[in-house]
Amino acid sequence: MSGYPQPPPGYGCGPAQPYPYGAPATTQQYSAQHGATPTAQPYAPPKTQPYAAPSAPSYGDPAPGGYPPPSGLQGNPFATLLPSNFPPGTDPNIIACFQIADRDGSGLIDDKELQGALSSYNQSFSLRTVHLLMYLFTNTNTRKIGPKEFTALFHSLQSWRAIFEKVDRDRSGKIDANELREALFSLGLAVSPVVLDLLVAKFDKTGGKSRAIEYDNFIECCLTVKGLTDKFKEKDASYTGSATFTYELFMLTVLPFLIA
Repeated sequence: MSGYPQPPPGYGCGPAQPYPYGAPATTQQYSAQHGATPTAQPYAPPKTQPYAAPSAPSYGDPAPGGYPPPSGLQGNPFATLLPSNFPPGTDPNIIACFQIADRDGSGLIDDKELQGALSSYNQSFSLRTVHLLMYLFTNTNTRKIGPKEFTALFHSLQSWRAIFEKVDRDRSGKIDANELREALFSLGLAVSPVVLDLLVAKFDKTGGKSRAIEYDNFIECCLTVKGLTDKFKEKDASYTGSATFTYELFMLTVLPFLIA
């Protein structure tokens, strides 16, 4: 894959969270090791609080990107998706895109319809990536998505694509481990070098030979890391860096990411 298809007019980037959840001390060392420094330095929390809550951007209200707040259905990934509507002021192009995909007018679109809708905006994703998108934005594994969730998903993809293109400085259509670290940092995530190497090995289409990730796999990587981090944070309300899960809750937390 090389280069990027031209996105439609108005395709832009919403602001990302400025600080990561739990920037490890090894982040600085890894940066020096790989010969590149991210544009912003990770937040260093006090020793008594190894995890620090992300701060809201100081330049105004955040754009409609990222992840919606928990819906109360997180205990059961197979719960029924609640009806929703487009948020006020939604771009008419987003509404039209959803309505075209919603052929039966039910107010919900399934996984293949979502895949087709995203493809119409020059974003080609595998069904696994589509399933992860649907799970993270609906908090259910029913593989249906409504107008509100579709809008949040669409804006987040705009932001993530802009982040990917920003860190892909040689315009190769791929990002290496250090660029992935910078991209994850822009999403408010700071992972250790060991985890970062595992992510590159997992999401490299060549099986680890190129040590780089293409855009569609980058989205799947972000969904996995951000999704598991958010699930952990739900149980770590005090940001201590520790959480307690029952066996069943642990399985319900992890399995949706494996069976997508």
